[in-house]
Amino acid sequence: MKRIWIPILIVALLSAFRDDGNFFRPWPEKVYDFSNELQFKERVALGRVLFYDPILSADSTISCASCHLQYTAFAHVDHALSHGIHDSVGTRNAPALINLAWHSHFMWDGAIHHLDMQALAPISHPGEMGSSIQDVIMRINRSGKYTALFLQAFGDEKATGETMLKSISRFLSTLNSNQSRYDSVMRHETVFSPQEKRGYSLFRKHCNACHTEPLFTNYQFVDNGLPIDAKLHDYGRYAITHNPDDSLRFKVPTLRNITYSYPYMHDGRFENLSEVLAHYDHGIVIRNSTHAKLKRGIKLTSAQRVDLMAFLLTLNDKHFLFQPELGFPMK
Repeated sequence: MKRIWIPILIVALLSAFRDDGNFFRPWPEKVYDFSNELQFKERVALGRVLFYDPILSADSTISCASCHLQYTAFAHVDHALSHGIHDSVGTRNAPALINLAWHSHFMWDGAIHHLDMQALAPISHPGEMGSSIQDVIMRINRSGKYTALFLQAFGDEKATGETMLKSISRFLSTLNSNQSRYDSVMRHETVFSPQEKRGYSLFRKHCNACHTEPLFTNYQFVDNGLPIDAKLHDYGRYAITHNPDDSLRFKVPTLRNITYSYPYMHDGRFENLSEVLAHYDHGIVIRNSTHAKLKRGIKLTSAQRVDLMAFLLTLNDKHFLFQPELGFPMK
């Protein structure tokens, strides 16, 4: 029996490697797959309209897209901290909405445990949309423009909190980015340039533990050694769990479309990737909670930084940024 399994194992290992020596990592199973729902397409269409409609906010000035613009990988790049109704300023930078169907926790501190509930947080936050489910549903049902959409999606022309949130989550589940140059290399459609390949090796050595392929996040909450902001006093995951071990731990963001989704970190403190690399080189604050792989810093030469940047550029997916089905509904 052992002799039979040995060659099978060898074949499996060999088939997992590309000709260029890169190990191909298949995508994991989705946490959320709504595609078998009978009215899935209709619910996505409804969620798309709601995503771009400021009717979700108390004064009808802020939509989901106000902080999550498609052309910037559904992130917020205008300000370090997100802005809400009445020109209010939040305490965090809105993260990019990419490949959410694979995530089990949402927001920088993991406060939301289900994709259906994701939209509830900004809708009810006084500094973001400043509204409530009850008020939003009242405005939607009064508007008249959603009658046919809800009827097609849920068989009832009247919106409810449940159907509204579900429709938005169905749209969010379609924000999938997998058409980057990196993906083409992994599909064996092309190869990395020598510089990109060097950068990939550096990435695998220094970054992959947290920004794990192929989604480029490990979904975990990590203290990456950022100095505490004296004004914001944001302690991350600790605010949710009240576990001292979670102090200053924030969710690891994806690196997909990273050059489009600046500024960086939970508070948007870094304007560009050069500042990010400088932090990991010499700016890390060593604490008990600091990730073990970061306590010595990530020391790169100038040439290595350029190589790493070249690889990070391969994670850009312009198809995702300009995919018509994800953009503002024209009709």
